[in-house]
Amino acid sequence: MNPPSPYDLSLPELQALLEGWGEPPFRARQVWEWLYVHLAEDWDQMTSLPRSLRERLAAHLPLVLPRVLATQVSSDGLTRKDLLQLADGETIETVLMRYERRRTACISTQVGCPIGCLFCATGQAGFRRNLSAGEIVAQALHFARILRAEGSVPADRPLSNVVLMGMGEPLLNYPATLEAIHRLSDPQGFRLGQRHITLSTVGIVPEIDRLAGEKSPSRGPLQITLAISLHAATDELRNRLVPINRRYGLDALFAACRRYISRTGRRISFEWVLIAGVNDSPAQAEALADRLQGLTAHVNLIPLNPTPAYEGKPPSRQAIAAFTEVLERRGIPFTVRLRRGIEIQAGCGQLRGVKREK
Repeated sequence: MNPPSPYDLSLPELQALLEGWGEPPFRARQVWEWLYVHLAEDWDQMTSLPRSLRERLAAHLPLVLPRVLATQVSSDGLTRKDLLQLADGETIETVLMRYERRRTACISTQVGCPIGCLFCATGQAGFRRNLSAGEIVAQALHFARILRAEGSVPADRPLSNVVLMGMGEPLLNYPATLEAIHRLSDPQGFRLGQRHITLSTVGIVPEIDRLAGEKSPSRGPLQITLAISLHAATDELRNRLVPINRRYGLDALFAACRRYISRTGRRISFEWVLIAGVNDSPAQAEALADRLQGLTAHVNLIPLNPTPAYEGKPPSRQAIAAFTEVLERRGIPFTVRLRRGIEIQAGCGQLRGVKREK
């Protein structure tokens, strides 16, 4: 069994550990700041700690960072995908996307995915295990260090956004995902505002209700953005594209979305991968608009990205225009996502967590 990682300890757990060693209470806060504010990569970098404590921490709580097995950068230099090896040898992929004013990390919550969406490379590869909260957080810290080292971003805010849209279904790894959100948004730690964190789910209805009742450290509702991977507005089609729809159908899913909006006051984003001849028709757009009537919502349209085991194609510009014309006429806010990192398989639905030949 691997020794515990400091990133898997909450601040109270870290305090209890150090106080059990006879250390004063303020030591835990010092360690916490070194981990999440200064982004230390080694215990020896924590120079405000006594050497004896650093040596004891290194012996009992190794600060082991994910190992980078491979890096791919898009031709425009704006998207980077890293293949990371975890302590037990499992691998995940995580992505950094640069925009004019934003630096977004797309991070994973599971090794593989159990959902099995028809067009998704992660689901095609199967499920291995859940990630710990520390393994989720470590991906964001990994890119934060890279950005800070470049010196071209604010030192106190190297990452501007985190999206839990990488490998896996976050709500099927609920405790670790929630703890990672709290860890990243800790005002005395990494300090990423909750409104800059997006969680994407296929629609695990009981956990959407559970998430709606969660509180942030300020005791108010969580302020993260919830994104629903929808892709179809009829049960018949969604059953084929997103198999878990057979368990949580669209009526149940949208009822949960309404409860979520009512309790949190937050807008929901609905993701729709557009597949030529499958779900890009004006009829599906009309059905989607019907579903969204009265909801505080936004639609994020994503032309299909290629994956090894799915032969579908992205729609034509004309088909996209016809689809969006319906949404515009029905008053549904939408955007068509800018395709990023497609040639390095870093786009939506392309992550697999294995090293692949070019």
